[in-house]
Amino acid sequence: MDELRTDAPGKKIFFLHPHSVIRDEMLDLLIMAGYETYTILDEQRARKLLAKFPGSIMFINIDEGLKEKDWEIYIREIQGNPATCESRLGILSYNQDRSLMQKYLIDLAIPCGYIQLKLGVKESTKIILTALEANEARGRRKYIRAECEDDLSSTMNYKENSGIHHGKILDISSVGIAAKLDKITAVPNNSVLKDVQLKLRGGLIMTDMVLMGQRRDDKQIHIMLFNNNKLSTDNKLVIHHYIKQCLQRYIDALKI
Repeated sequence: MDELRTDAPGKKIFFLHPHSVIRDEMLDLLIMAGYETYTILDEQRARKLLAKFPGSIMFINIDEGLKEKDWEIYIREIQGNPATCESRLGILSYNQDRSLMQKYLIDLAIPCGYIQLKLGVKESTKIILTALEANEARGRRKYIRAECEDDLSSTMNYKENSGIHHGKILDISSVGIAAKLDKITAVPNNSVLKDVQLKLRGGLIMTDMVLMGQRRDDKQIHIMLFNNNKLSTDNKLVIHHYIKQCLQRYIDALKI
C-alpha cells in the first residue's frame, strides 16, 4: 500500500506524541477532509519516517516526550539534515508562553504554526486545516483510499434474488469500496443494492450502494459506491475511523 490511490499524491501528515484529543477526535476530521494522517510515539522512528517520505508534515506535541530544550535540538537536527530538511513542522502545546511561541515561530521558523490546544478542538482543527491547505498537503485528491485486503475483519454482504452474496473488502474510501465476492453477481451495472452490510472491525454499517461494475483483471472484484445522500453522519464517521485504522496499521508495519 505504499501509495494510497488518489487523484494526485498528497503529503503524509504525522502527529508525534499526539494529545488524546488529537488522536480521538481531530484525526477523524482531518481524514474526512482528505488528509492522510498518522500518529507516532517515538522520536527516532519519526525521524526515519520523515527521511523515507521527504516533504511530509509533522506536528510535534512538545508537552510530552522530550524536555523542552531537547525538542529545540531535535527540531534543529531535522531542519539541518539533508534527508529531512524538506519536512514541514508544526507545534502543538497547551503552553501559552509568548517567548516560547516566538522561539518556535521566529527563531526556528516553524512553517506550520504553533497551535495552542487550549483554544479547543474546533478552533485547533480549523488552524491545522488552514496550515495544511497553505502547505498543499492534500494535493489534488478529494479523498483517501485505504487498502484493507489483509484485514480479515473487513467484510460485506447483501441480498439479491439468487441469495446472499458475501465479499471481502479489498479497499475503502469515503466514496465506495472494492470487494471480492464469493460469486459473480447477475445484477446489472448502475443498479442500487439495498441494505448492504459492511463489517469494518468493530464498526457495522447498513446502507444502499450502487454497483458500478467489475475489475477487468478479476470479475469477482466489484466496485460499489455509497449512496451519500442516504449515508448517515454516524456511518461516515465509522468509515473514516476505519480508514484511520488502516492507515495507522500500514505506517506501524513499515520496516525502517
